[in-house]
Amino acid sequence: MSSESGTEELGRIRTRIPARLDRLPWSRFHWMVVIGLGTVWILDGLEVTLVGSIGSRLTEPGSGLALGASQIGTAAAIYVAGAVLGALFFGQLTDRFGRKKLFLITLAVYITATIATAFSFSAWYFYLCRFFTGAGIGGEYSAINSAIDELIPARVRGRVDLIINGSYWLGAAAAALGSIVLLDTALFAADVGWRLAFGLGATFGVAILIVRRHVPESPRWLFIHGREKEADRIVSDIEREVERETGRQSLEEPEEIIEVEQRKTISLGEVASTAFRKYPKRTALGLALFVGQAFLYNAITFDLGTLLGTFYGVASGTVPIFIAVYALSNFAGPLVLGRLFDTVGRKPMIVLTYGIAAAGGLALGLLFTQDGFDKYWFMALLVTIFFFASAGASSAYLTVSEIFPMETRALAIAFFYAVGTGLGGIVGPLLFGHLIETGDRSTMAIGFYLGAGIMLIGALAELIFGVKAEKQPLEQIARPLTATSDQVEAESGPKRELPRRRRTGRFRPGPGTLVMARGYPLTAGDEVEAAVEVEALVAILAEQGEMSREELARKAGARQWGPGRFGYVLAQAVAGGRVVRSGRRVSLPSG
Repeated sequence: MSSESGTEELGRIRTRIPARLDRLPWSRFHWMVVIGLGTVWILDGLEVTLVGSIGSRLTEPGSGLALGASQIGTAAAIYVAGAVLGALFFGQLTDRFGRKKLFLITLAVYITATIATAFSFSAWYFYLCRFFTGAGIGGEYSAINSAIDELIPARVRGRVDLIINGSYWLGAAAAALGSIVLLDTALFAADVGWRLAFGLGATFGVAILIVRRHVPESPRWLFIHGREKEADRIVSDIEREVERETGRQSLEEPEEIIEVEQRKTISLGEVASTAFRKYPKRTALGLALFVGQAFLYNAITFDLGTLLGTFYGVASGTVPIFIAVYALSNFAGPLVLGRLFDTVGRKPMIVLTYGIAAAGGLALGLLFTQDGFDKYWFMALLVTIFFFASAGASSAYLTVSEIFPMETRALAIAFFYAVGTGLGGIVGPLLFGHLIETGDRSTMAIGFYLGAGIMLIGALAELIFGVKAEKQPLEQIARPLTATSDQVEAESGPKRELPRRRRTGRFRPGPGTLVMARGYPLTAGDEVEAAVEVEALVAILAEQGEMSREELARKAGARQWGPGRFGYVLAQAVAGGRVVRSGRRVSLPSG
């Protein structure tokens, strides 16, 4: 029976594959996953921001389309509608046929539709192209987020997910800055520059497709669907690659085993029953988080160009500068705050970020009607709000991809994205488009108040229904539907519960020594979590003397510790007086 062809007989199996994936040190393989899969968010950022940046141009005579402000909002809503339906359609296919098949197909749909958009000649054609572009992106969300969570180690899943989701804003910034050049009528005609912008998005999509071909199918999906031999081969290949990369001895075999009853397909009825009957509170949580972030984000992002032009007289060629600043603040939020979702915890950080966004939205509505509140004050408050809101919005995707069983993960992401974005993401741009068209500041402020209220509901839902998921294996957060027990067992011992804070393999400097250390601390006071790594740094400095920060990281093999880990451990060592930093140099304390 060939596992490659997917024709293995189904049965009950016992496997260590989830534990083997979670205990892997960070490696080039994980970077490939991040680059090959996570960059979908950059594409979405390009798409959404392109329309926001060129929105004012498309309303001008000579653009080749001459849309109205409300039509820009309509195009945004149609894009979101396409994403909603695409997520639902491709989401159920992703759970049925696998992550890899679908994340290649959905990217191809996006590329084709984006190229077609560049040739738009009328409003109806532009709407049609935006619909299919959105469908490709919506399908990407379910296929990509499920694959990433199933391939990234549990100890860093939160920060990696948030940074990947936050990379949306790198695409947004690139689109905004690129639009400055492309909208310059001294360089490109008014009906040419915006078309080239969409062509560049498609070119970037092709580059991602090349990298993505090398990302494997999710081993977790494979072993549940009767292809455990293929899953084992993929994980073994990853382990050998990590061993070659680090030059260390074999990785320690984890003890945890999960037993599952394999199935080819799982009915939509069972998926719905799982969400609404078994996890009703988690379902309410997912909906609240998604509706809140989708309304606020889609409304502001799609309509920011026309809002600045209408109320502050910002020229269409200057709008991209404001959007680039807005986008970079949004990326900074997950980048700076992401680690806290793994250390402080999911629940307090989601409540905090959604709550600050709600308070900021209220302040924005109150100040927007004041005469002295000019475009610079408006942007200053906006970027502050979305520094926090961006981390919160990213955590919505992280939450729904973690808190439901593996067999339903892609469809769960698709469902919450579809319903949440359908309610918030379509209504938001349409409403804001019409509010902007009135030209009345008091009327426009109503939109900000509404966005603040919906974000507050998200914060309250997290406070009441939030799930403690930081550092925990996916199988611990939500037992797979195919699992035969709530427990896993060690190879030569009695059954036991999955540990809440499993230790993960970490390499220590020296010839072939493998030591065990936990992942990132749960709180700032958990210095003991980094004790092994601190001792390793001290040992290197004692043996080889003062060196640069970069050299110390290299000698310690910190690249395998995970994103941001070395900086945290070094800071712990300095705070504890174990090492001394002088600029970029590190040494032991004198005397």
